[in-house]
Amino acid sequence: MARIPDGLRRLLPSARSAPRAEAPAPVQPRQGHNLFEAAAEYVAACAENDPARAEEAAGRVSPGMLSFGVNELACRALLALARERNESPGAVARSLLGLREEPARRPAGET
Repeated sequence: MARIPDGLRRLLPSARSAPRAEAPAPVQPRQGHNLFEAAAEYVAACAENDPARAEEAAGRVSPGMLSFGVNELACRALLALARERNESPGAVARSLLGLREEPARRPAGET
């Protein structure tokens, strides 16, 4: 049988020793941020004219996630305000943005 130098023998899988069992890693606190928390903080900071706080909140999540969270917040806020005012969400949205009321739509085919 051929003799294999020790340096080469350690490279063979059969000669390697099994890795020692290490203690399990300690549980890390959640690293991510809730997109709705970031969106709420971002919108509140913008409403209060606090660009530093808005920038910090925007940095917590990706721009796409922030956009989704801001959109969801806007929809929920608009629905709540529309219920409170007993108006349609469209009318409330136009009012909040200072837009004229949209004329009543006629059914298709009517002139």
